[in-house]
Amino acid sequence: MNISYNWLKQYVDFNLTPDELSAALTSIGLETGGIEEVESIRGGLRGVVIGKVLTCDIHPNSDHLHITTVNLGNGEPTQIVCGAPNVAAGQTVVVATVGTTLYDGDNEFKIKKSKIRGVESFGMICAEDEIGVGKSHDGIIVIDQEVAPGTPAADYYGLTSDYVLEVDLTPNRIDAASHFGVARDLAAWMSQHAEASPLKRPTSAFKVDRKDGAVEVTVKNEEACTRYSGLTIRGVKVQESPEWLRNRLNAIGQRPINNIVDITNYILQGFGQPLHCFDLAHVKGDKVIVKTCPEGTPFVTLDGVERKLDSRDLMICNAEEPMCIAGVFGGLESGVTEKTTDVFLESACFHPTWIRKTARRHGLNTDASFRYERGVDPNGTLNMLKVAALLIKELAGGEICGEPVDIYPHEVKPAEVELEYGYLRDLVGKDIPEDTVDSILRALEIEIRGRHEGGVSLAVPTYRVDVTRPCDVVEDVLRIYGYNNVEISESLQTSLSFKSVTDSSDDLRRLISEQLTACGFNEILNNSLTAESYYTDSELMPADRCVKLMNPLSSDLNVMRQTLLYGGLESLAHNINRRESDLMFYEFGNVYFRNPAAESTAEAPLAPYSETAHMAIWMTGNFTAASWNSTAREVTVYDLKAIVENILDRMGISSREIALNTMKDEIFAAGISVDTRSGKHLGTMGILGKSVLKKADIKQDVMYAEFDWNTLVKLSLKKKVSFTPLPKTQPVNRDLALLLDKSVTMEQVETTVRESERRLLRGVSLFDVYEGKNLPEGKKSYAISIVLQDEEKTMTDKQIDGIMNKIIENLKKRLGAELR
Repeated sequence: MNISYNWLKQYVDFNLTPDELSAALTSIGLETGGIEEVESIRGGLRGVVIGKVLTCDIHPNSDHLHITTVNLGNGEPTQIVCGAPNVAAGQTVVVATVGTTLYDGDNEFKIKKSKIRGVESFGMICAEDEIGVGKSHDGIIVIDQEVAPGTPAADYYGLTSDYVLEVDLTPNRIDAASHFGVARDLAAWMSQHAEASPLKRPTSAFKVDRKDGAVEVTVKNEEACTRYSGLTIRGVKVQESPEWLRNRLNAIGQRPINNIVDITNYILQGFGQPLHCFDLAHVKGDKVIVKTCPEGTPFVTLDGVERKLDSRDLMICNAEEPMCIAGVFGGLESGVTEKTTDVFLESACFHPTWIRKTARRHGLNTDASFRYERGVDPNGTLNMLKVAALLIKELAGGEICGEPVDIYPHEVKPAEVELEYGYLRDLVGKDIPEDTVDSILRALEIEIRGRHEGGVSLAVPTYRVDVTRPCDVVEDVLRIYGYNNVEISESLQTSLSFKSVTDSSDDLRRLISEQLTACGFNEILNNSLTAESYYTDSELMPADRCVKLMNPLSSDLNVMRQTLLYGGLESLAHNINRRESDLMFYEFGNVYFRNPAAESTAEAPLAPYSETAHMAIWMTGNFTAASWNSTAREVTVYDLKAIVENILDRMGISSREIALNTMKDEIFAAGISVDTRSGKHLGTMGILGKSVLKKADIKQDVMYAEFDWNTLVKLSLKKKVSFTPLPKTQPVNRDLALLLDKSVTMEQVETTVRESERRLLRGVSLFDVYEGKNLPEGKKSYAISIVLQDEEKTMTDKQIDGIMNKIIENLKKRLGAELR
């Protein structure tokens, strides 16, 4: 939100520089993201001065140019060639001197010494549009009154620079979404840290011009419309706003439109109350009705788009049709134009939930909806209506017809909060004097209605929708008192604690993250919200198991994710589309599920819902890049398998405990299910299928693994690290070349070998695979290496041969293996 430095001074006096103001606002929770100097006229008319035309002669080489000499207050007359038809001796004019830069929109040009038709010219006598003080280009500016030559044009036109502060509001501080709201907080801060300055409140000597001519107003939905204030003004003249109003709006980036619309924007930005003005010519039946319309009713908004209304959209209607989406967007037909002569001015308070849902349904986000969604003060609508009405009378004329309509069926009263001084002291960590606390409360306009032993009874103004509890009041007191004024204690009170499962999980996550990063992976973090379309027609992850959002931001972010897969694919696609195709990503994140068979109850409202932590890995493109001594090699599923095995090993989960089973489903073209020997599922890995890659428009192969992180952590924590001395003996290596059926896997071979010798076997690995020529049909050759070791004594040949014979025999019986 943009806040004008000069505008802010209209409501509270202060002598702070823009930087000091920024620091003060940031300290009280209104963080200032940046400061920018703005000028009502670009360039600030630097180099432009007032001059006196001394002589004016016809140019000898032109029938429309004049040669003038001008007194610029520097002692010597300056020769300037001028083409304006109205230039004459004796005039007081505005001159852009040599070196001055003038602007025309985004274009700029610099005044230089020049020669025009053979005559030198040392400046330019200016028209209104050339320096930005008007739109006329009929001739040069002629100043009637006496002004000393050399006077800066900026001084003559009263130009003042302004500073715009970009205030980053948190969602709870909608009360500060206006200049007056910021001034209110600043005045409270000044009461404690600077010379106190009273807040300048808007006042209005409001009166009705005539009793007849008012529009009838009816509110049919009191739940959605908390309060509705409005009045009728007839005989207005729609025209350009005066300079002061245009400058106010321009400074904060608001485009002036006309005096009526600009006044509504001025009240919105100045005081935070959204207003809307209707052209009475389009208020059919002279009736304004606040209600909902039938489902599917067509309505064309100000942007020219026809929208189909929802039966839950609150509308401002006339006797026949809707005119405005309440609190969100006006209609194309009922807006104020240059032809408007009579208006109906609306100042209302709508229920935040109704406005938020309507804005989301139609994809609209306006200044008005931004405020209504967070809570507008219902007790300020009538006063702002009167202030706006008087401004309209001042700038556009007209007569106020009839008393203001004010429909307020259920009055909103200040929130009542009980504050204990001891509670404040415990929460803040410092004993703030009670009179200081009381002073801050009064500065914040929080009324002290009563006192009791150790505390006070408070009434919080209705514009502070975020202050409803004692802790909220403490926060308000502390931000005005100053967080930096709470000293850090010299002592620290703590207690010994044990390491929880969560702590261990975080440690393991950090460990594995470092390992993957060291292997060349990049960590990604994707949105937990995703598109329901990913789960449509899925049997593995059906859409009815998705946790759906009640008010989704868009159709692409309408459910919680059931898997980390699709977010990672979107990240891959984003990089591939930018010619980064060799990618290795990992992510830790939660996934969410809904059990359609379970029901929510009062005792267990979240019974159908669950969430769990997952870890996922994506690999695509080249595993090794081409270089002078090696060729590029594409990533394979075996690279992924090695990464996964290293992760499990780092977590203390031995490969002996893991079973790898091949699988194929809608996700994987070739997949592996990773389970414990006892049958507990840990995760899956493999090559993703083309249909899955197509959803992200990826055309290259992607290796993917996803594991239940919580289950891995539980397995890891069962492992106890113990010390084992180095063995006294050397290991023994034996190789076997086996002829096997093609259906036999290395896992089956390894399992058979390990079960044949449990005590002395230290390892078994595959070092060669051969299929093809000189082998029987349907056969393959595996060459495996077996490592044996007795850590207490050297193994004898007889002992080694006995173990190897047992292994060979079991391989033959179980797997039909033959020695080659």
